[in-house]
Amino acid sequence: MKSHSLRQILFHRILRQDGALGMDNDSSAPCLKRRFRYVACVIAAAGALCTSACTFAAVLPNPIMFVTQVPVPGDFATIGSVFANHVGDVVSAARGGDLWIRYRDGTLRNLTAEAGYGSNGFQGASAIAVRDPDVNFSGTKAVFSMVVGSPPQQYQYPATPSRWQLYEITGFGSGQSAIVTRVANQPVDYNNVEPTYGSDGSILFTSDRPRNGQAYLYPQVDEYESQSTTTGIWKLNPAGGSLVLLQHAPSGAFGPFVDTYGRVIFTRWDHLQRDQQADEPANGAFNWVSEAAGAAKVPAVEVFPELRVDNATTYGLRFNHFFPWMIAQDGSGEETLNHIGRHELFNYFGPSFINDSSLIDFNPVTSPRTNPNSVENLLQIAEDPTAPGRYFAIDAPEFGTHAAGQIISIGGSPSDNADDMTVTYVTPRSTQAIQDGQVAADFTGHYRNPLPLSNGTMLAAWTAEPGKAQNLGTRANPIPSYKFRIYALKADGAYRRPDMSAPLTTGITKSVTWFDPDVLVSYNGPLWEMSPVEVHARSVPPLTAEKATQAPEAQAYAEAGVDAVAFRAFLAARNLGVIVSRNVTTRDDADRQQPFNLRVPGGAQTIGNNGKLYDIAHMQFFQGDQVRGLGGAGSPAPGRRVLAQPLHDAQALTFMPPAPQNAPLGSVAIATDGSIAAIVPADRAMVWQSTSADGTPVVRERYWISVKSGEVLACSSCHGVNHVDQAGNPPVQNMPLAFKQLLEYWLAHSNYIFRNGFDSGGQ
Repeated sequence: MKSHSLRQILFHRILRQDGALGMDNDSSAPCLKRRFRYVACVIAAAGALCTSACTFAAVLPNPIMFVTQVPVPGDFATIGSVFANHVGDVVSAARGGDLWIRYRDGTLRNLTAEAGYGSNGFQGASAIAVRDPDVNFSGTKAVFSMVVGSPPQQYQYPATPSRWQLYEITGFGSGQSAIVTRVANQPVDYNNVEPTYGSDGSILFTSDRPRNGQAYLYPQVDEYESQSTTTGIWKLNPAGGSLVLLQHAPSGAFGPFVDTYGRVIFTRWDHLQRDQQADEPANGAFNWVSEAAGAAKVPAVEVFPELRVDNATTYGLRFNHFFPWMIAQDGSGEETLNHIGRHELFNYFGPSFINDSSLIDFNPVTSPRTNPNSVENLLQIAEDPTAPGRYFAIDAPEFGTHAAGQIISIGGSPSDNADDMTVTYVTPRSTQAIQDGQVAADFTGHYRNPLPLSNGTMLAAWTAEPGKAQNLGTRANPIPSYKFRIYALKADGAYRRPDMSAPLTTGITKSVTWFDPDVLVSYNGPLWEMSPVEVHARSVPPLTAEKATQAPEAQAYAEAGVDAVAFRAFLAARNLGVIVSRNVTTRDDADRQQPFNLRVPGGAQTIGNNGKLYDIAHMQFFQGDQVRGLGGAGSPAPGRRVLAQPLHDAQALTFMPPAPQNAPLGSVAIATDGSIAAIVPADRAMVWQSTSADGTPVVRERYWISVKSGEVLACSSCHGVNHVDQAGNPPVQNMPLAFKQLLEYWLAHSNYIFRNGFDSGGQ
C-alpha cells in the first residue's frame, strides 16, 4: 500500500470537505491557494505561533489586532461580563491569552509572545491575560491592558493582588520586532483597563482607583450587586505624570473612545436607585457618617431617590440601564449622547406618582416617537469610519451571555437632535436575549465587540450558543458553552450574520493549567477571540474642551460685574464647579412620567395641560458619598457603595447664598424666572430634585452628573428640551437670574471671606 504524508492526507480530506468550507466547484488559483493555506494551518501544532496565512476567505482592508482569552465559563463579575469585568484575579480572568495581529494575507503574529510575555502549559509567575487594545491615530503603536502572574502553588493567595496595567506596543508592522513597554505614571495598585488615545497624546482609561485616591475607600462598589466597579474615566499624561478624573461613575463607566468629532463616547451604568442589598438583614447594611478615615458607623439610612416599592403616592422606582454618554476631552459637558434618553430608546416605563392622572405610562404607541426600534442597553460602542456619527453597539442582557447580544446602530452626530435619532437592528431582535426553550427562527447567535471597518464591512466576535452561558464541564476541566470567534459579517436580508467562510482565523488553541488557586484547572481547546481593532492611520480628532460661555450666562457675568475667567479660575483652584439651569419649570414634551405642570410661586410657570399644578420653591442637591457598607459594622466587607447625601461640601456652601429658612438640606432657592445656580464639588457625582416650599420632592432627576474643576455647566432646563417643551415652546434663552445672584453674592463676600481666613484655598 502506498504511504502518504500527513500533509497529503489532510489536504485530500480538505478537498472532500470543500462544500463545508464554501469553496465547492472553485478550482481557481486564488481558491487553491486558500486551500493550501488552510492545510498549513491545520497541520500547525496546537498553541504554536502561526506565521502562515491561516485564513482562507476573510478580506480585510487593513491588519486587525485582537486578543485571545482562555474561556471563563461563569458570567458574573468575570472578564466578559457586562459589569465588574475589570478584576484581575485568575477566577475573573484566566491566564493564557495573548495580543495578536492578523495581516491582510492571513498571516498571524503572537505579539506578546514575541515581546517575551506569557507562557504555554502551566500558568505561573510569567502568565498573562490581555484585553482592550486600541491603536494610536498614527497606526504605529497601540495601548492595551495586561495582567501578569498567576498563583504558582495551590491555595496560594498573593499578598499583592494581580492588577490590570496599561502597556504600549510598537513594532507590529510586517517585518518589525514587537516591543512592549509598561505605561509610565499610571496608578500602580489599581486595575486600569479599556485604554484609548486622546487627541493630545494622552491616554484615557477606566480604573477602580478611588475617586479621591484614598485607599481606605477601595473598592467602590456598584449600586446594584455591591460588586467592585470602576470609578469613572481617567486621563493620564504618561510623560508628565498628570492624572485627572474626567468623570465620576458610581456604578462604572465602560469602553471610552474619542470619536471623529473629538467627543469621548462611552457607556455608563445608570442605576440611581435605593440599595437593594440593604433589604436583606443578613447583608448587614450600615452607613459611615462620612467618607473620612475612621468615620463612625451608624444604621443604614437613605434619602434619595424614592423607595423601590409602591406607597400611597409614588410608584416604586426601578432604574437600571447602560446608555451612551459623552464628555469633552477635558471632562466637561457630561451628558447622554445628544441628550438621548429613555423616551427615545426604551419600550416601557411608568410614572413617578400614583395620584396624578396627567402622568401616564410611557410606551411608543401611546407616546409616538421617531425611533421605531427599542433597546435596553448599548454596550461596546464603536463608530463607523465610513459614516462619522453613526455608532454600532451591543444590546445584551445583564447576565448570562458574556455581554454578547444583538448588534444595533444609532445615528448621533453633534447635529442630530435626540428626537430624530433612530436605532437600526443590524442583527435580528431575537439575538438580544437568551433563548430558553425553543429557539427563535431568525436567531443567528450572540455577538459582541462589533468592529465596522474602513471598507464598509464589519467584524464581530460571535458564538452560535442560544442559551445561558454555563460550564458544561467541571471546575477542574471547564468546557464553556460560549465559544467566541471573530467573523466577518455578511448581508442576510434586512440583517447581517456571520459569514462562515470568513473567520478572522481558523481558530487558536492552547493547552494550559493553573491554580484557581484552590483547584488545579486544565483547559485544552480553542481560545476566545475578542476585542478586534483595525490597524491603520487616521486623522486626529479635534481636542475638545469646555464650550464657550453662552449668551444668557455671558449676560449674567456682565450684569453682575464678574470676570468669567477669574471666576472659573477661582473655582478650579478649589476643585469646585457650578450647575446652572435657566428655567426648571420647563421639561421636554415627551416626558409625561414626572410632573410637568410646574410653577414658581409668584414667578415663572410652564403648563402642559389642565391637570394637577405643582409649586416648586427649592432645588435640592445631593452629592455622591461612599458611605454605605455591608457585612455589619463590626466586620465590614471591603468597599463602599455611593449614596446620595444632601450637599454638604464645605467649600461649595461657603461661596454661595445661604439656603432659605426651613429649606431642605443642600438646597438653593429657585429664582422667580425659574432658574437655579449652585456651586458644587467637582469630580464627584451629583444629582438633584425640585421640591415644594415644605421640602416635598416634586421632580427627581434620574442621572448622576459630575462637573470638572472650574466648569460652569449650564443647560436650559431639567430634562432639557429637545425640540419643544411641555407647552410647545422651544428651549429657553433667558438670562438665569439665579446665576447672576450667585455671582453678585460671590463678588460681595469673597473678599470678606479671604480677609477673615474662612477659605482654605483648596489646600
